[in-house]
Amino acid sequence: MLRYRFLFEQMVRRELRQKYKGSALGLLWYLINPIVLMGAYVLVFSVLLRVADIPDYPLFVVAGMIVWVFFAQAMLAAAPSMEQNAPLVRKVRFPREAIPAATALVQLATFLVMLALLAPVAVAIRGSLEPGLLALPVVVVLLFAFVLGLSMAVSVLHAHYRDVEPVVAAALLPWFFVTPIFLRVEDIPGVSSRQWLGDLLEWGNPVAPFVSAVRELLYAGAAPSLGHLAYLTVAGLGALALGMLCFRRLGRELAVVL
Repeated sequence: MLRYRFLFEQMVRRELRQKYKGSALGLLWYLINPIVLMGAYVLVFSVLLRVADIPDYPLFVVAGMIVWVFFAQAMLAAAPSMEQNAPLVRKVRFPREAIPAATALVQLATFLVMLALLAPVAVAIRGSLEPGLLALPVVVVLLFAFVLGLSMAVSVLHAHYRDVEPVVAAALLPWFFVTPIFLRVEDIPGVSSRQWLGDLLEWGNPVAPFVSAVRELLYAGAAPSLGHLAYLTVAGLGALALGMLCFRRLGRELAVVL
């Protein structure tokens, strides 16, 4: 990747430009779309349905939503990325992992901008700057490793099996609603009497601990516990290892299958 860093940089630049090329707002759409999505869910759950009685509920939801939007948008962009770059894969010798890595890095840039906009607001609402926020960069690095690994896996799998993209798109919708974004796990109806259900929602869903960690850091200023941080480390590095393994096994045939 270091040898081909110029090519990688050009891939990232092209990924940033091409989606909204010719539009009046251009790259700003990378920020506007997530903001509108988050605003819509806050309106539905806090104003219309009134399902939550949580102080500063918009901040609570947005802090969790930015993690989900980062994850979901990266998956949706990475799945068809190898197919979209088929001519480049067939003609140029370079690390194929650079293609899904570029899509993940673009989504990371959007996530970091959203984080930079939200963090000062969260500090202002709480009225204090807690030392727990120092753990935020560590959580972000582990989250990126998690997203990058899964991005590599779905991209190379879709190159071989073209059903992967629609399966990912279909799976993200129910996955979104079983992720504790709008309520804490303990506030979900039925969880208080079923401890196993709460554990399943919190730890059986690999995205949920990342949502909880980022939200608690921003919303409450509380750093993750050592156990929570250990889970994030295993999930992030495990997903990255999975993505690298998929590329090692399937990446050699990309020029043939694309």
